[in-house]
Amino acid sequence: MLVRMLDVGTSLISTIGRGATGFQVGAIGERPEKRLKLYEYEACPFCRKVREALSILDLEAEIYPCPRNAPRYRHQVEKRGGQMMFPYLVDPNSGESLYESDDIVRYLFDRYGDGGVPLGLSLGPLTDVSSFVASAARLGFGGLYKKSKPPKKMLELYSFEASPFCRIAREALCALEIPYVLHNVAKGSPSRAAFVERSGKMQVPFLIDPNTGVEMFESAAIVDYLNRTYAAGG
Repeated sequence: MLVRMLDVGTSLISTIGRGATGFQVGAIGERPEKRLKLYEYEACPFCRKVREALSILDLEAEIYPCPRNAPRYRHQVEKRGGQMMFPYLVDPNSGESLYESDDIVRYLFDRYGDGGVPLGLSLGPLTDVSSFVASAARLGFGGLYKKSKPPKKMLELYSFEASPFCRIAREALCALEIPYVLHNVAKGSPSRAAFVERSGKMQVPFLIDPNTGVEMFESAAIVDYLNRTYAAGG
């Protein structure tokens, strides 16, 4: 019980450290026909800024986790873009591929928003410092690879960036290098009604594993399931 309280508490501190950026949907514009692809890792403060932008813009994305020492996707980034640097965004709708969190954030709001970057993502060094502090609160969770078995099909996660419970589930997916479709359902999301119809209630995180047929709420249960199913040795 104490470990769980510490886990949730530090994740909540991480959310507060960023002023709950990514809690609510902002002005949204054009919707992409194809899902964006994001190569990132949960503990990276620069990746956090891009995930916050995705939540605010109510965008779905295919997430390819790239924790340190992971064998599958980190080298794909280097092969595609020439550098092993994160985050790395691929937009199949425009053909754009970008490094640098500020460039990605600006691109996303220009193309899929109203062109205005919210204050929490537009303060330059102050944004970066608060993102570093928020990441430090989680002591590197979602930063190091844990040996795992890759799934045949991508998992799906309903989430939004500012939720402390969703963060815990995303960290587990990242550490195990499990690719997944991120469905953002922040407050005010037009996608919430369809999600409630799909899941039966407005609660996140919600994990769907098409490889096993499992669907589940509750971050602690999701972490346990992922480790039992995909961690090497169970």
